[in-house]
Amino acid sequence: VEAAMRAGAIGFSSSRSASHQTVGDRPVASRVGTWDEVRALVGVMAELGTGLFEITPDNSADPHQRAVHHAALRDLAVESGRPVTFILAHAPFQGNAWSEMLSLVDDTLAQGGRMIIQALARQVQAILGFRSHLPFDKLPAWRSMRGRPLAEQVRMLREPQTRAALVAEAMKGPYGSGAVGGEARPPDWEIMTVFDSPIGPYRSVAEVARERGTTPVDVIIDMALESGLEQFFIQPYANHNFADVLKILKHPASVVGGSDSGAHVSQILDSSTPTFLLAHWVRREKAFTLEDAVRKLTFDPAVVWGFADRGLVAERMVADLVVFDPERVGPALPTADTDLPAGGMRLKQNATGIGATVVGGQVLLRNGEHTGALPGRLLRGPLARH
Repeated sequence: VEAAMRAGAIGFSSSRSASHQTVGDRPVASRVGTWDEVRALVGVMAELGTGLFEITPDNSADPHQRAVHHAALRDLAVESGRPVTFILAHAPFQGNAWSEMLSLVDDTLAQGGRMIIQALARQVQAILGFRSHLPFDKLPAWRSMRGRPLAEQVRMLREPQTRAALVAEAMKGPYGSGAVGGEARPPDWEIMTVFDSPIGPYRSVAEVARERGTTPVDVIIDMALESGLEQFFIQPYANHNFADVLKILKHPASVVGGSDSGAHVSQILDSSTPTFLLAHWVRREKAFTLEDAVRKLTFDPAVVWGFADRGLVAERMVADLVVFDPERVGPALPTADTDLPAGGMRLKQNATGIGATVVGGQVLLRNGEHTGALPGRLLRGPLARH
C-alpha cells in the first residue's frame, strides 16, 4: 500500500477474463482483488489526502451488473473524496454502457465526488499490416508463412498456388473470438479500412474489394506488395461512431488522454491522439476552437493529475511548450521499426506542422528531430518528494 501511495495512483481492472487473471503462474492482483480490497486501498489515499484511482470499468452486457458496478464506483468517489478516472469509449458489444457512464459521472459530481473521463479523440483501433500483425496470423498456413523473414513472405505471396491457399484460408477462418487487449480481432471487412490518410476519411477493405472485383484478402495482399509491405490497415473495436466520440469529448469532466503506455507497441498507437484532435476536430470539423482544444490538452490534464506548475504559459510555470502551425498540425502515417532490444518491433508515428518541442525551457525536438538535449525528469507524486 505504501508503495502504491508513493506512486500517487492505483490502477485496477474489473475484468474477470480467465486468460488475464495470471501472468505465467502468478495471479494478477488487479484482476482478482475484491471490491473490499479496492475500497481499503482507496481509503488509504483518502487518509493521506493524495492520489487517484484508475479503473477499467465493468461494462458487461448485463444491465443489472453494470448498474451495480456503476453505483459502487460512484459511492467510492463520494465516500473517499479521491478522484476516480477511466477511459471511456463506445464499444458496440457494450451496448449503451458508454452513455450510462456519462450519466454516472454527472450523478457522482452532483453528489460531491470527483470523476474524470479520459477521452480518445478517435477510434480505438488495431493497426494491421505485414510489418505488424494481421488477423490471419494464427491460421495454420499463415502462421507458417508469417514466421519467415519478410523477403521470404513476399516470395511466397507471389507464388499463385501458395497465395490462393492463403486467401482461401483467410476468407473462411476459423477465427474464434478470444482476442483481448490490442490483439487483432477476426476480420470485419466492412469496418476494416485502408490506412492511407493520417486522419481519413478511409475506404473500407470491402469497398475496395468491390471496386476491384476481388476478395478483401486479395486487396490486403496486393496493397502490401505494391507498397513494399509498408501499407497498414485499421480495424476499430470502439468509437466507431464519431458523433458519440464528440459527446464524450465535450463532457465537462473529460480530458483528452488514455493509452496503454507502451503495453501494445506493435498493435495499437495512441500517440497521435493530440494531433488528431487538432487536425480533425478543430481544423476540419470546427467542433472546438483552437483555444479550447489546447486547454483540453494542457491545462485540464495538468489540473487533473495534480501538476500545479504546468499547463499554462505564465511566470513561475515550467516552460514545457509545443510550437506548431494550426493550419498544418496533424499526425503523419505510421511506420514500423525494429529498434527495441533484441530487434523487437514497435509502431511509430510522427507529426506534421510542429516546429519545436520545449521541455523545461530547453528545445528537445526541432522539426521532429532530437536536438541532443535531455532536459526531462521523472515527476513524482507529493508523498514521494518527501
